[in-house]
Order: sequence, then structure tokens, then C-alpha cells
Amino acid sequence: MAAETTTTAQQIGPRTPGTVYDNASGVFRVLEVVTDPSEARRVLKRNAARFAVLVEDLHTAGRHYTGAVWTGSDRVLKAVAA
Repeated sequence: MAAETTTTAQQIGPRTPGTVYDNASGVFRVLEVVTDPSEARRVLKRNAARFAVLVEDLHTAGRHYTGAVWTGSDRVLKAVAA
């Protein structure tokens, strides 16, 4: 179980509420991080989801959940102290 939690944390990366990051898809502010797998599956409508991140697109003001893992192409623009 601990390894599963670590893997999920690594996949979420530094995305905590308030963090602003960018990638090829745009610039986003993290609003919420869902780590309960059943809730993540519900909001993403994916049977295998382990987490979901609610983000706000800072260009369009649109909000959506993502289950994308943190990769080397993602970049923190503004970190928030935990």
C-alpha cells in the first residue's frame, strides 16, 4: 500500500491547490487534488483512475479534472507552500 501511495504522489507531482503550472496544453492553476480512487474514477469517468486534479485554465477560465501524470514537460510557474 505504501508503494502505491508513493507512486500516486509521484504521478501527481508538485500539483497542490494553488500551484500554477504549464505544459503543452496551457497554463493551469490547481484547485483541488482528489486522491480517493473511487472519487477519482467518478469524476474522470475512468475505471482505472487513482487520482484526479481539478484545474483552471488561466487563459480561458475553464475548469476541468485531469488524470494526466506529471512529466518532464510540465513546469511549475508558481509554487504554494504546503
